[in-house]
Amino acid sequence: MLTINKAVLLVAVLGLAACNNPNKYGGANGMGGANGVGGNGIASGNLGDPSNPNSPAYFNQTVGNQVLFTVDQSTLTPEAQAILTKQAVWLNSRREYAILIEGNADERGTREYNLALGARRASAVKEFLSGQGVASSRMKTISYGKERPVATCPEESCMAQNRRAVTVLSQGLNG
Repeated sequence: MLTINKAVLLVAVLGLAACNNPNKYGGANGMGGANGVGGNGIASGNLGDPSNPNSPAYFNQTVGNQVLFTVDQSTLTPEAQAILTKQAVWLNSRREYAILIEGNADERGTREYNLALGARRASAVKEFLSGQGVASSRMKTISYGKERPVATCPEESCMAQNRRAVTVLSQGLNG
């Protein structure tokens, strides 16, 4: 009986140790993967190059992957519409990408209120992109409410950064 207990304990310890490997996907930060696929499901290589106009890095840095909102609003500002117009042009010429639109809110308000507000923001982005010709079948939305802040401080400058919708690219998921 003692041998069985030791064997079970050993298997449990080895199993937990395997789950705690920060380098399990290769690469120094765990983002590189097997067969050249990064942690975000997008093939590596020059797709991480911000100078390659077909890369997610180019989309994020040059086109712009997020839009900001005013307090308690899901209405797109003119600045947001300009960024989303550029996103639509890029997406319409690269149909291999699907997107997830993440709606976010600042820390004010209840969790439930902010989840609903984040959902309305993500939906507003989806509707705008759809109006620009991006197929609805390529888009999904999710709300994180106030759960994923990019800035944490009580200042308005921090809270303004958290009132956003982020367009996250996925390759090969739109078929």
